[in-house]
Amino acid sequence: MSGAMVGLTLGLGLACIWWSFWPRPEHAPQRRRIALLDGLDDDLVLAGIRAVRWPGLLAVCLIGGTIVLVLALALTRVPAVSLAFAVMAGALPLVVVRARARRQRSRLREVWPDAVDHIASGVRAGLSLPEALIQLGQRGPSELRPAFEAFGHDYRASGLFTDSLDRLKERMADPVADRLVEAVRLAREVGGSDLGRVLRTLSTFLREDARSRAELEARQSWTVNAARLAMVAPWVVLLLMSTRGTALQAYREPTGVVILVVGAVLSVVAYQVMVRIGRLPEEQRVLR
Repeated sequence: MSGAMVGLTLGLGLACIWWSFWPRPEHAPQRRRIALLDGLDDDLVLAGIRAVRWPGLLAVCLIGGTIVLVLALALTRVPAVSLAFAVMAGALPLVVVRARARRQRSRLREVWPDAVDHIASGVRAGLSLPEALIQLGQRGPSELRPAFEAFGHDYRASGLFTDSLDRLKERMADPVADRLVEAVRLAREVGGSDLGRVLRTLSTFLREDARSRAELEARQSWTVNAARLAMVAPWVVLLLMSTRGTALQAYREPTGVVILVVGAVLSVVAYQVMVRIGRLPEEQRVLR
């Protein structure tokens, strides 16, 4: 019995020694980020709705769609038509948030070159990087002042430049801000005399990009407007028809439901195709 115990102990010891040569890699807990949900969060920040994140936005869509569904059922007593209006009402908050975010991106695209020039001028004048960023809160473009004022408060309160930059990126939710923050962070950590050149190059690139994009958007705006009109017109007609109960009787039958579903699918597909043709691609946040 004692021999068996000795053998078992020896075997376990050898197994532990062998196991120690193969350490398990440490997996840091990371949240799998979903591009669509991250995009919704960025749109909410750009739209000025900072207290709400994507779960709250989706909840608002669900509640709004449910309320419209109940009201439409009570008024029309046609499930297919009520469901169609409920889906449109549920999508309305998403459409409004994305439209506001798109307008804010356009405004930021116009003012970023001036902001980069301000930072480059401050660095040439001998200001430190934190001071050059903080002064944008008082002298920079009005669209950027709140974010850089908050950066100044964070930096004065904590003294941690890197953490303040991370919070600035979260407040801006903009790819240009991400590039600017990472360039400033790199210059702060490793030093170098090329920061001024990098900022001037970035400013020139941003101006050329904004000028080209503005010209293309002016020429292609009619495509997007035509897509919106073609998308809305049939449903406006259906809304007008819903005021007359006799006109909605056809949608109680299976044939009317099929026509309504096919029309909704074709409207959405055609709208997405026209928008993709007419809208310029948006720059993605790859340095978030």
